[in-house]
Amino acid sequence: MAKITASVYTSHVPAIGAAVDLGKSNEPYWQPVFKGYEYSKQWLKDNKPDVIILVFNDHATAFSLEMIPTFAIGCAAEYAVADEGWGPRPVPKVIGHPELASHIVQSVIQDDFDLTIVNKMDVDHGLTVPLTLMCGQPDEWPCPVIPVAINVVQYPVPSGKRCLNLGKAIRKAVESFDKDLNVQIWGTGGMSHQLQGARAGLINKEFDSKFMDLLIKDPEAQAAVPHINYVREAGSEGIELVMWLTARGAMSDLNGGPPPTVKHRFYHVPASNTAVGNLILENN
Repeated sequence: MAKITASVYTSHVPAIGAAVDLGKSNEPYWQPVFKGYEYSKQWLKDNKPDVIILVFNDHATAFSLEMIPTFAIGCAAEYAVADEGWGPRPVPKVIGHPELASHIVQSVIQDDFDLTIVNKMDVDHGLTVPLTLMCGQPDEWPCPVIPVAINVVQYPVPSGKRCLNLGKAIRKAVESFDKDLNVQIWGTGGMSHQLQGARAGLINKEFDSKFMDLLIKDPEAQAAVPHINYVREAGSEGIELVMWLTARGAMSDLNGGPPPTVKHRFYHVPASNTAVGNLILENN
């Protein structure tokens, strides 16, 4: 039986990827960010999974305003790195796991979640920056990755509760897979930030801290927070944090088991125009 052993939560700021790609990670501005991920990189080496389910949002690369699925899952054997306007990032292509992805599709759709099946897509910084933060600059990523894309770009976007329940459905699917696999689920995006308008540059440390507290101790309460609260308090792009709830929904305590163990928690302001957060939870 496959099982989800841990969840990882991290921001996916594009400037972080650029800092690594351009050799600027040791500059004084960026040093505190990458220092905060030193534990996480070692943890991943020590707890290498067989598969990562990576929840992210596409930034008008694979999808556009012509078609935006609420929930989509990649079932391809591999994914090219997207050109987001300045060429593809110099990182390895992403290898998929079609067998497990197809099984998740079958199970989750039978649980009444309408997943869009994607058999070809390029993946942008929403997926590659988390891999860089957790893995560094390897010649290849440490394991296959199943991309799960959630729309947090075009309203209406799914509720926090819906995202949490998707995580529960994904866990159920993984546990019904008939091969022994060590699976991690990652939730990415955020934290508080706004990129345009009169409030451009907004960062709310208090909101971010409370979000992480509730994510750990009372995810159901955080899932009940309405979208307007994210927009008001965390900025227009702060809504990306609902994707963390998908990863949290797959953890043991929300599925009849004990609470997870907090292995690492990190927060830093700023990285570009964004607050950066990183959290690792292990199932018991």
